[in-house]
Amino acid sequence: MAITTVFGVPHYYELTRAGAGLPLVFIHGWLLSHKYWQPILSRLGQDHTCLTYDLRGFGQSRFALDQFIPGLPAAAARLQSSPSAYSLATYARDLGELLHQLQLDSVWLVGHSLGGSIALWTAYCFPELVKGVICLNAGGGIYIEKDFQQFRQVGQQIIRWRSPWLKYLPLLPLLLSRAMVVKPLGYRWGYRRLQDLVEADPQAALGALLESTTEAEVHLLPRLVSSLSQPTYFLAGCQDAIMDPKFVKHLAAYLPTTSSTLGPVIELANCGHMAMLEQPQKVSETILKLVH
Repeated sequence: MAITTVFGVPHYYELTRAGAGLPLVFIHGWLLSHKYWQPILSRLGQDHTCLTYDLRGFGQSRFALDQFIPGLPAAAARLQSSPSAYSLATYARDLGELLHQLQLDSVWLVGHSLGGSIALWTAYCFPELVKGVICLNAGGGIYIEKDFQQFRQVGQQIIRWRSPWLKYLPLLPLLLSRAMVVKPLGYRWGYRRLQDLVEADPQAALGALLESTTEAEVHLLPRLVSSLSQPTYFLAGCQDAIMDPKFVKHLAAYLPTTSSTLGPVIELANCGHMAMLEQPQKVSETILKLVH
């Protein structure tokens, strides 16, 4: 694990350089962290340079003002209070700067859920750095006001009722290991999800939730996808209750072209919203077929 400062925010990342394959960059979803990519990295890390990192405010990339050099705390505080500090465009800017710092280009972005939207934004903003995009459990482009209001309300309640004491309740990891998946995950993944949920910066958790689900942002995503020049693919869980495959197909329909015989949308059987944990072998094999 290493750390670098990106626009005044400490960003934690892991970079393994191996093989001759194009670099792969993995972007996690809301209230998660880089750790969920481990089952994929164990399969792809020997042939590809792989970068995983924590989004600002999540995992270990949280604001910690005592870690900043003199002069940065005030700037960090202003950024933290900015209404656009946790927008998709801001997260794309963070990733673009991280890639510059690590001297990575011609990368393939692999983004999960919220991370998929960030990957699409990054490909749009930094076409000189991004070779292609693969989205897992990510889609959208249709704004249904009632559904989005309910989604935001549930998300805000989760953020509001978080407490460090939750980590000491043994049943919660069991519940989280069964949430949003077809078959229960191992207990360690349930505990990992609980840790990431509790430890996420509250402003980042709320900001990313609200800013990525506005009507304007949802309607902007298809227009952005339609302008991408890079090959872009979507992996959808057939039983995904958070991102129904029909919404994945809707967004993929805006792609200008597709260069794979697999098509722009690859559906994963017996898979919910956590494809990289539920179907790591299938996801890894698909990534290898698409990346070139």
